[in-house]
Amino acid sequence: MTIKQVYSGDAVFYSGYTVKWADLPWEIEQAHALRRRVFCQEQALFEHDDRDAIDDQAQLLVALGDLAGWHDQLVGTVRIHQPEAGVWWGSRLAVDQHFRRQGQIGSTLIRLAVSSAHALGCQRFFAHVQQQNETLFQRLHWSTQGDIMIHGQPHLVMEADLNYYPPCATPYSGFVARSRAPKMPSIGHAWLELPAVEQRLSA
Repeated sequence: MTIKQVYSGDAVFYSGYTVKWADLPWEIEQAHALRRRVFCQEQALFEHDDRDAIDDQAQLLVALGDLAGWHDQLVGTVRIHQPEAGVWWGSRLAVDQHFRRQGQIGSTLIRLAVSSAHALGCQRFFAHVQQQNETLFQRLHWSTQGDIMIHGQPHLVMEADLNYYPPCATPYSGFVARSRAPKMPSIGHAWLELPAVEQRLSA
């Protein structure tokens, strides 16, 4: 598949996704809009907006659907920040609900988050992870360090093994995630049922 294909009025598929540091106003605007959809509307963790003081110092990463060599639509985001020298945290991982089975968007966002921090001297990289996503992060070479309650929800403190995340010194180019070919539904839109994973690192 080399161009996007539309199987219904709700879902669009891309041949691949570019995961990079956000540097354009529309990328940043759409990233915050996606976070509001996921954390305010879907998960009801915040009433109107999830932004906080960390956003003033964080770097946003975005996943963009690729169409004929252009970035067509933002489908995922995460942010990283360094609260102390050598120690980085990732948070607010969100993937649009229509794209959670389209390739490895969430895992590629995590890979660039850690690898780009690694290139900037990161010595330890942590995240607060919802308990149901522990297995996903373990597959990505993260270990559980403890547990904590955030916004009334149980989370795990997890740390990435930097040996599996070689430094990426070109974060504005980032990585490309190839899409899995979608399966046509036999009845209705059953293929749109969504997994519980790839939603966020933390609230």
